[in-house]
Amino acid sequence: MKQELPGMPQILVVEDQANLLRSIVRALNEAGYKAEPAETLQQASQQMTPVVDLVILDLMLPDGSGLTWLKSLRSTGDRTPVLILTARDSIEDRVAGLDMGADDYLVKPFALDELLARIRALLRREINPMEQRVTHQDLTVDLLARTVQRGSRSIDLQNRQLELLAYLISHANQVVSRDMIARDVWKEPTATWTNVIEVQINQLRKKIEDPDQPPLLHTVRGEGYLLGEQP
Repeated sequence: MKQELPGMPQILVVEDQANLLRSIVRALNEAGYKAEPAETLQQASQQMTPVVDLVILDLMLPDGSGLTWLKSLRSTGDRTPVLILTARDSIEDRVAGLDMGADDYLVKPFALDELLARIRALLRREINPMEQRVTHQDLTVDLLARTVQRGSRSIDLQNRQLELLAYLISHANQVVSRDMIARDVWKEPTATWTNVIEVQINQLRKKIEDPDQPPLLHTVRGEGYLLGEQP
């Protein structure tokens, strides 16, 4: 039996297919994580503690919708990374999951290596001290506190939107292509996420724009997006 080491990341796996749940938990434990199973949303809520580092969440569960549970979790201010694992593969489903506060979205059936890679990416929370806060004009993203401020106005963003905005700020006054965003923010091939990226950009624009100031986030036709001075 593998010895449980102090500091092992704890992952809560919420999945009602018993065989799949056992397989995921076993694989995560063998990969060096401490994985805990939950077959219902009620069990998941009972097992959500400050020591949970990541949640793997199915959407269709016996006692309700995983999306509704996720929305409720985020409404409490809980920022625990959540990876949705589901058979729903439409763009609309992916957008809905991200809008509710998911940090990543993986469609069944999936390769174990890809699941582990996504988990590593979500748990990689060490941030260079020089990059804890990124600022452009009166717009500031605090990556550690997970807050966004434009002037005196606080802006509520989902985790992925916050990371997208921080990326755009770090490339201020440069055109950022969808390829770059897919690679560096979504960690995915562009073809998979093109429509989702466009939706997230549009929603981000609505949240950060100030009607009393010139537009800040621009679409550069055929090239990508630019945060800063309009080209």
